[in-house]
Amino acid sequence: MDYALNDEQNMLVETSLALGGEFGPDYWREKDDGGEYPTEFFKAMGKHGFYSLGLPEEHGGTPAGITEIALAMEALCRGGAGGGPALGYLFGTLGANIIKSHGNAAQLAEYMPEMAKGKKMCAFGLSEPDAGTNTLNIKTYARRDGGDYVINGAKWYSTNIERSDAIVLVARTTKLENAERRSDGISLFLIDLPNPGITYTPIEKHGFRYYKSNSVFLDNVRIPASNLIGKEGAGFGQLLGTLNPERILVAAGAIGVGRLAIKTAVDYANDRSVFGQPIGGHQAVQHPLAAAYAKLESAWDTVKRAAWMLDGGAPSVAVGSVSNMAKYLAVEAAIEACSAAVQTHGGNGYAREYHVERWLRETQLFRLAPVTQQMTLNFIGEHVLGMPRSY
Repeated sequence: MDYALNDEQNMLVETSLALGGEFGPDYWREKDDGGEYPTEFFKAMGKHGFYSLGLPEEHGGTPAGITEIALAMEALCRGGAGGGPALGYLFGTLGANIIKSHGNAAQLAEYMPEMAKGKKMCAFGLSEPDAGTNTLNIKTYARRDGGDYVINGAKWYSTNIERSDAIVLVARTTKLENAERRSDGISLFLIDLPNPGITYTPIEKHGFRYYKSNSVFLDNVRIPASNLIGKEGAGFGQLLGTLNPERILVAAGAIGVGRLAIKTAVDYANDRSVFGQPIGGHQAVQHPLAAAYAKLESAWDTVKRAAWMLDGGAPSVAVGSVSNMAKYLAVEAAIEACSAAVQTHGGNGYAREYHVERWLRETQLFRLAPVTQQMTLNFIGEHVLGMPRSY
């Protein structure tokens, strides 16, 4: 396998690095301190065509695979934006790609052109208070009523819903106790926002304060049956197609943040002098950064391999095996890199103005979302090592 980038990919990386630098660490610190949405960044993302990557050409999309999107994700983060693109870009593409893969002709025609320009954003409503990682346990219920569905239930950690024009909502159309199989009876719906039956409340978080993650409440939300995405009851299978891409993209973003943290720490260590010499001349400072860097680069190779396999049409389980390894390795390496960067800065590492503490807070989220590290290890244990299912 050849991971050498072609001219178009190199140009994409350079554009992404430049945009990440234009919206650099100071921009994101101000947004985080004020809990302010990064409107300017997302407008620039749309202007430069990032949201068009991988969407249908006939609806304004640009031909691209997960490899190109991962390259862009990593470079945006590494260029100076830190964790901002890793979460925002990911959630900006999830809904669009579900519509692309499973939407009908009318849905594609209505939503894709504006999404490709970044002028329409789509939130995602999956996780619930009593379900969490166990998607099959969701209780939000869509009842058929003539030519409509009426939806009641609740979601949580739905990010940027207040900034979105629509939401891809996951709900049961057959209650769990009535389903032949646990995975049956789950359906996807595309709902325009705002909607009078949908309310939400922000959840205070440890990091990413510029993105609001919300508890969402659905009270007799009536929508036409035409808002169904794909076939009723087939939603779980449709969701499975999002799992490998989201793992690859989170891993790519984590690598970018980790590389940014390492570069920032190296620059600081080479400039900061204590007792007459730069602190970077001490092995106690060098070694943690060197070890984290080695792990980041190894993880990046695994990310690229997973993307190459997905784009090449490898079997889903094979792609899933490498994607889960990539996500696990990249996130752990990124957290180690950010932690070493904080330590390298000494007391300044705890100060907001030096940024590294924010990147450490942001990478910690990737241990938990969009899937926990434990679930990646569960997949590896069962599907790679051949051990009994453990959950």
